[in-house]
Amino acid sequence: MVFEHDEDAGLAHLGPALQQAGFTLVRRFRTTKREDVDAELVVVMGGHMGVYEADQHPFLKEEIALLSERLANERPCLGICLGAQMLAAAAGAEVFLGKNGLEAGALPVRWTQEGMKDPVIAGVKPRTVMAHWHQDTFKAVPGATLLASTDRYTQQAFRLGKSYGFQFHMELGAEDLDRWLTQWKDTLAKHGKTPEELRTQVPKLKAAQAELTELQHRLAHHFAKAVR
Repeated sequence: MVFEHDEDAGLAHLGPALQQAGFTLVRRFRTTKREDVDAELVVVMGGHMGVYEADQHPFLKEEIALLSERLANERPCLGICLGAQMLAAAAGAEVFLGKNGLEAGALPVRWTQEGMKDPVIAGVKPRTVMAHWHQDTFKAVPGATLLASTDRYTQQAFRLGKSYGFQFHMELGAEDLDRWLTQWKDTLAKHGKTPEELRTQVPKLKAAQAELTELQHRLAHHFAKAVR
């Protein structure tokens, strides 16, 4: 079950990895159904809205409530960007607008010691280039293991039981990020950034693609094992 919130913030490269691991992808756009609480896996994707804007976007409350119920029942969830923030909120962490500004582009994440030992992540280099596009962040997630940080924001990835949250866009390839730079250039301009400036980082993401693909497949197989 995949919850999507913006037209161009889908599974990207993660979709084929999940399908190869045996999952059938069912997409919901800004809506939930009661039976989703019992889905084998729930994946919550990104979006331009913030967790603290649930009054304007009531579907956020519904999704967070569903994630809370799944966490309580030890049903696996995956949150990416906004999805990670929602998973953090469902676990009881405060989500808020970060003071360090927009983190966008292709930038390295630094895996923690626990991250380097994590069953999904183990074997990666200590730093991995990922696509980023966020300013919201969250406090330490109760009961979770911190897996990655950046210089700008500490909370970048966590494991909570069988579930994972990634603040960065581990699903995106270089071509996806390049498209976003054009599509969201007005957002970048508000933060004093330009697509041209950030586009110089895109080759680094392309160079990391083999590593990202392996990580996506390992994550998909982790969830396949968790549900079967």
